[in-house]
Amino acid sequence: MKLIPLALIACLATPAFGFDIASMSIAEREAFRAEVRAYLLDNPEVLTEAIDVLQGRQAEAAAQGDLALVKANAADLFEDGYSYVGGNPDGDLNVVEFLDYRCGYCKKAHAEVEALVETDGNIRYVVKEFPILGDQSVLASRFAIAALQTVGPAAYAKINAGFYESFRGDVTPETLTAFAASLGLDGAAIIAAMDAPEVTRVIEENHLLAQRMKISGTPTFVFGDQMLRGYAPLEHMRQLAEAARS
Repeated sequence: MKLIPLALIACLATPAFGFDIASMSIAEREAFRAEVRAYLLDNPEVLTEAIDVLQGRQAEAAAQGDLALVKANAADLFEDGYSYVGGNPDGDLNVVEFLDYRCGYCKKAHAEVEALVETDGNIRYVVKEFPILGDQSVLASRFAIAALQTVGPAAYAKINAGFYESFRGDVTPETLTAFAASLGLDGAAIIAAMDAPEVTRVIEENHLLAQRMKISGTPTFVFGDQMLRGYAPLEHMRQLAEAARS
């Protein structure tokens, strides 16, 4: 029996060709299935090609979905009025990061995000505190947010970097006090503000935003209108920034 190309089989199975597998006899159906199986065994690379096409279509669909999510939530992503804004406040590209200080991949990404912002010079960098890895993550985020609200963005920037670069051990009031002192900050004053309703509101709003954006892990980035779900090396982030601008 001559082998039928898989593409032809697919075409024949469409209504336009009037080919209805359900109308075939049992013997015809078994012969047809054997033909398809034989073709795939002789040409297994077709499966790889088909998987590549499927993955490409899924990636495109995901990207289009992310575009819609960013558009629908742009105000909360870029102009919420309470998130830390670093880099160039007047930059031409918004880069948002959802982070958790206890996340290993956030720590891995920290130096590369810092390099991206510093070397680009025209990125408006927005941080979304998104503690998802337990009570210590929540304590760390509360401490950072309280510092931003009571001391200011310069203190927040020190704490944000310090959690990745110098902080060690468990997150407790005692370790946070010592951590603040190492950065030249009044830890006791910041800790006193950690349970304020304004701090709680930031975390709650960020979690609601993440839910709307279908974000469940950290780090997650938004480059303009494009999303990056997970860690990526510096060069890839630069490519995303360039693509977002274009």
